[in-house]
Parts: sequence; structure tokens; C-alpha cells
Amino acid sequence: MPTEVFDAIVVGAGQAGPALAARCAREGLRTAVIERHLFGGTCVNVGCVPTKTLVASARAVRQAQRGAEYGFDAGDIRVNMARVKARKEGVVLHSRKAVEAWMRGLAHTEVITGEARFVAPATLEVNGRQLSAPRIFLNVGGRSVRPDLQGIDDVTTLDNVSVMELGAVPEHLVIVGGSYIGLEFAQMMRRFGAQVTVVERSARLLPREDVDVSDGIREILQAEGVHFELEAECLSLAPTAGGITVGAQCARESTPIVASHVLLAVGRRPNTDGLGLEHAGIHMDAKGYIEVDDQCRTSATGVWAVGDCNGKGAFTHTAWNDHEIVVANLFDNDPRRISDRIPCYALFIDPALGRMGMSETEARASGRRVLMGKMPMQKVGRAREAGETQGFMKVLVDADTRLLLGAAILGLNGDEVVHSLLDQMAAGQPCDVMARTVHIHPTISELLPTLLQQLKPLDEH
Repeated sequence: MPTEVFDAIVVGAGQAGPALAARCAREGLRTAVIERHLFGGTCVNVGCVPTKTLVASARAVRQAQRGAEYGFDAGDIRVNMARVKARKEGVVLHSRKAVEAWMRGLAHTEVITGEARFVAPATLEVNGRQLSAPRIFLNVGGRSVRPDLQGIDDVTTLDNVSVMELGAVPEHLVIVGGSYIGLEFAQMMRRFGAQVTVVERSARLLPREDVDVSDGIREILQAEGVHFELEAECLSLAPTAGGITVGAQCARESTPIVASHVLLAVGRRPNTDGLGLEHAGIHMDAKGYIEVDDQCRTSATGVWAVGDCNGKGAFTHTAWNDHEIVVANLFDNDPRRISDRIPCYALFIDPALGRMGMSETEARASGRRVLMGKMPMQKVGRAREAGETQGFMKVLVDADTRLLLGAAILGLNGDEVVHSLLDQMAAGQPCDVMARTVHIHPTISELLPTLLQQLKPLDEH
């Protein structure tokens, strides 16, 4: 089979892949973009775009249900899940078509639909064609984990993709996994009208978060009627009349949970199986993630891995930053690194959690002298006026340098407000700069200077 030689090959059209292809095209490189299924990857098709569209519908339902608090009566609120789903699909289709049109319109670029795999170093096979290039970028994403649970093969389960294809609201949705994806679906489906139970092995939700954050999130969801089964030591699934029996305990007696639907939300894995990485000299870790250096280079010369498949970040924004790091080093003589970025993410329940930098637990373990400011959202005028007073703000500061170490904003617009602190931290400016800045009233962010003016040593909290 003759080998077709390109200047660059991009495998996967998720968040980082299209941007890499566009930059290669701008550089005049003859580029092949290979996508096996849907353009836009996880975020556009089964992640951020559809889930946040559903979250918006669920929030509208919740606001309508709370009409009496705001002085109006919306009457009987009935959710038409088919219409909710149609709205979600319309938003997704618009985004997907935009990405595909972008790729197909690039100069010097050929778009190939098919499954790519390495057959030799720097050489891929797709649709019976053999392609080679001195620059290969892997943006193959990830998928949900199917856990090894007793009885899992005897029942029908949902994952983060299939749950969004439901045309009717589940009667009783049991979610296995009390982490970020599971909790977003828990609140969403509860607001649509489902009975929801979250089953989690750990003693609390989101074990990577501080206890006050975990507890605050649980309180928010419980107030809306989400039930929790924590410390579920051994899980089992079994078919039963009209549904699925979920066994959640084994060390102590408990009543089995009968679900109409079961959603598995226990983590994700990279889409690296079947890529033939061993033929290209590309190393993976024990979990299947492609090993990369601080600039996304793999163990094979001329091959980079970006996005979910490299294990350096599980978010759309980290995938985009991977692309920025690669092009900065490759084309701009700018030595950007993965280790330069400040960890940041959000949990998109309502109200949201915005997180950046260290947690309180990590700060305590760092050996630094740490100051902390904490304030309940009830003290934020804009939150009271909106009727959204759940949660709190928490910020951590190095006592010696006065530099920000981290923050958790659980409350109204927390996913947006946290960026003010993130930008301050990235600028390397002491917290006093923000503490002395006049913010607009009435906003949520105006309480950040007040928060930073009330810093106390950690042991005083």
C-alpha cells in the first residue's frame, strides 16, 4: 500500500483538534483531519453543550415552580421531555455543523471520516489508506467507565450519553456515583419531576473537595428532594418487576432501592484502545492515558497528545489550553507548559460551584502559613434580592506573600465570580490589589474585596 505524506495529521475533531488543524492550515501545512464519528467531540455532542442546555431547561422549570416566592403564579408546570430533548438536539446540531463546516472550509486541509490506527511509527491507516506526517496530533477524547458491578450485565443501564436520549422523565432514577457528572444529572432530573437517588461508595460526595463544600452541595440537592445513599460498600443490580433493584449496603441491613432507570456515573476512561499506539512507540500509563511531557509531547518523536486522552485535564478548557501550549511551542517560539496553568473547574448544579487553585485541605498540607476568608451567601445583597442565598465564598491566601492560593465559590454565579480571583492569581498580584478595588454594586463579585479584608489564620476558623 503506498503511503500518502502530509505535513500534519490531526486525529479527532474535539475541542483541541480543530484549532490545531486551523493553525496548521494558517501555516500553509498540508493537513489531514480524521474524525471517526461526530465533529465537536465530547463537549459539543455529549458533554458541555447538551448538558448545559438541559440544565438551562431545568432551571427554567425550577424558577417557574418558585413563582409564588417572586409574586406570580405560573399555574400547573408540566415538563414535556420530548420538547426539552428537541431543544437540546437543536443546540447540539448547530454547534456540530459549525465545527464540521469550519474544518471542511480550511485551506490545505483534507477531512477524512473513519477510524484511524497506527501501523508503524508516524504512520496511520484509515479507510484502507496509509497516511504519514512529521507532525501528528492525537485528540481522541474519552468515554464513561462501565464499572464491574454484580448483576450489571443482567439489566439495562444508562450512561452520560444515553440518559440524554430519554424521551420521558424517569419515574425513579438511581445514579451510581456522587461526583460531578452524576450530581448535575441528579438535580436536572429531579427538577424535571423524577424521583432521584444518588448512591455513592464514599462517606461524602465529591471526596476531592473540602468537607464544607461537599456538605453544602448535598444540602442544596437535598432541599430539592434528591435522596442520597452514602457509604454504599457493595453495589449490585438485579432485574425486578417494573424496574431494577439496586443493592447499596452489605455491612448493615437496608431496604433495596427499586429504580425505573439506573445511570452509571463513576468516571471516564481515554479512547486509546484500538489506536495501535504500540506500533508507533507511544507509551501509555496503567489506565490507558497517553504519557506526555509538560508540552504535550508523547514518547514518539513528532507526536503530541491533547485533551482527555493525555490525563492532564478532564475539561474542555484544559483541552483548549493543550492546543495553545502545542502551537505556542511549535510555531511561536513560546515555551508554554501544562504546569503553568492554575487548576480550575466548575460543578454546574444550581447554584454552581466555581473552584480554582488549592483546596483548604491542600493548603493545610502545604506547610505554608495560610490565611482564609469565608462568607455565607446570605450576606451578599444581590443573592438576597434574587432569592438565591444558598452556599458560601471561601478564599485562601499565603500569609507571607499575600498571594492567592485557591478559592471555592458555591453560590449564585459562582462559576463566573471565581474568574476574578483566578485572573488575580494568574497575574501574580497580592490579594490587597483586589481588596482595595472598587467593585460595582449590586453584584455578587462586589463581596470579593470584603472577603479579602476579613482574612484570618486557618486555625482561627
